[in-house]
Amino acid sequence: MPIYDFNRALLRAPSRSVVDGLSATDMGKPHFEGVLREHTAYRRAFEDAGVTVEILPPLEAYPDSLFVEDTALVFTGAAIVLRPGAPSRRGETAEITPALARYFDRVLILKEGTVDGGDVLATPGLILIGQSARTNAQGAQALISVLADIGMQGRAVETPRDVLHFKSDCSLLDEVTILSTARLAASGVFAGYRVITTPEREEGAANAVRLKDRIVMSDAYPRTMEVLMKAGFRIVPMPTREISKVDAGISCMSLRWTVP
Repeated sequence: MPIYDFNRALLRAPSRSVVDGLSATDMGKPHFEGVLREHTAYRRAFEDAGVTVEILPPLEAYPDSLFVEDTALVFTGAAIVLRPGAPSRRGETAEITPALARYFDRVLILKEGTVDGGDVLATPGLILIGQSARTNAQGAQALISVLADIGMQGRAVETPRDVLHFKSDCSLLDEVTILSTARLAASGVFAGYRVITTPEREEGAANAVRLKDRIVMSDAYPRTMEVLMKAGFRIVPMPTREISKVDAGISCMSLRWTVP
């Protein structure tokens, strides 16, 4: 079964405090109603693909809490609670843990360093952990050890300079193909994979989600969508104008896994 053939997903509804979420660039504050509409469209894309979705309640104390991917990793049969790099997000892990316990027999806890889920790319047979401003070397090595406990192999790699998360610059399109920015592809980290690079000035398109037979991605990158369609991929474009103002990526708004 392909690793992207997900049939379960965990999302969290945006809180009204999302307008005060973290942002690396000043694009202005998002409008809550717009964030809510975009999040609803995102949820529907999963449901349209036949994925069973649970929406967790909003957390007003944590403006960035709709970005659940940064708090945990999920696999068939096991979950790992992470340690987000931003101090304002550390409390989110206690909020996500009870939900994970409902779905997974094994819930492991990362106890050292810092790791954001946005820095972790799962590929067939190997988990790539991008060291960044949010994921430090200690956290990456600790995660490699935890992954080994569940029979998975991890490898620490480098995130491009001034890039928020490793997966800001890449995503898995299928079991042999990576969508990547040119700057990350040039590092050689994807040796052995087929790589499709995003067109110049569309680097943000690299963060997408392969969901069964389709690629869910932002509608802000028409040239990348054209490249992917010509390569034979089915594209589901998502509105992201408001969510993108608080450093959102397509992958970061969900935890995705497969129940056999």
